Amino acid sequence: MAHEKGAADMSETDTAPGLNPGKHPGQSSEPGRDATDSPEPVEVIAIFGPTASGKTAVAEAVADALGTEVVSADAMQVYRGLPILTNQPKRGTLLVAIRPLGDEMSVGAFASLAHDAIDRLVDERRAVVVAGGTGLYLRAALADLGVPPSAAPELRARIEEEVDRDRAGAHERLASLDPTTAANVHANDRQRLVRALELAEAGRTLTPPENRLWDSSTRRPTRVFGLEVDSDELERRIRARAEEMFARGVVEEVRAALEQPVSRTAEKTLGLREIAELESAEALERIVVRTRRYAAYQRKWMRRIPGIVPVDAARDPAAVAADVLARVRG
Repeated sequence: MAHEKGAADMSETDTAPGLNPGKHPGQSSEPGRDATDSPEPVEVIAIFGPTASGKTAVAEAVADALGTEVVSADAMQVYRGLPILTNQPKRGTLLVAIRPLGDEMSVGAFASLAHDAIDRLVDERRAVVVAGGTGLYLRAALADLGVPPSAAPELRARIEEEVDRDRAGAHERLASLDPTTAANVHANDRQRLVRALELAEAGRTLTPPENRLWDSSTRRPTRVFGLEVDSDELERRIRARAEEMFARGVVEEVRAALEQPVSRTAEKTLGLREIAELESAEALERIVVRTRRYAAYQRKWMRRIPGIVPVDAARDPAAVAADVLARVRG
């Protein structure tokens, strides 16, 4: 749930040119260079945390104080048609509602969009706030992971047909083309098997030459903040948000959305099938349970982000945002 309170309580002198935190982990303007060697001022402030931790409200307050905008790093908020279910911000946010539900969205495609948006805002405003709950999308936005572009639709369709027809045979072909990747992709993992074969046919590999996912390099000087909320409070917020979704008409929203084509990527939206197939009361309880599990998964991501700065988010978003800004300025 977005909160509008916060930006007005901060000083009008909170502008991007004042950001100069010195050296911090996770900052680098050159891919591959360790951020601790970078003396540049912070250009990118990233806000990460489990669902219902208040990322949107905190990010918006920080962006308002800096006179900049928020770039979303959420895999499902990129889609139009499900603003309630995906908890989209109530105000304009970059990379939110930019694709129809029938489109596939890959990490590589998202990374290109995110890099363009971040670079433009840094050039224009000297700082940008990136907010996300999808860990891989956040990392792809902040770093150059070298994610290969999506395959042509014709190639993907052919490989999907091959995999669906003979999963074991497709895996054997992958082993002949890319034995290293085949050793790490199970034959039953349809999505990764298809992607691995796409890349192998193009002479590329799903196995990166180095693990860039969890190193500290970033494209621009960056500081990542992790919002922390204790389990009981987070569970209370998750349930309250789920109940609010139903009160706002999420059932009608989902029914309307499913009248149009929905891509395999969009089908993964948490709660979509529950609402489509179950009575409202049961769907709500299922969504609460699944959201709690997803929040636990997001917390695991938080622990693996190099140099992340934990912030107590069990406070008013304005106070959390002020804390973030104070830490950035050092």
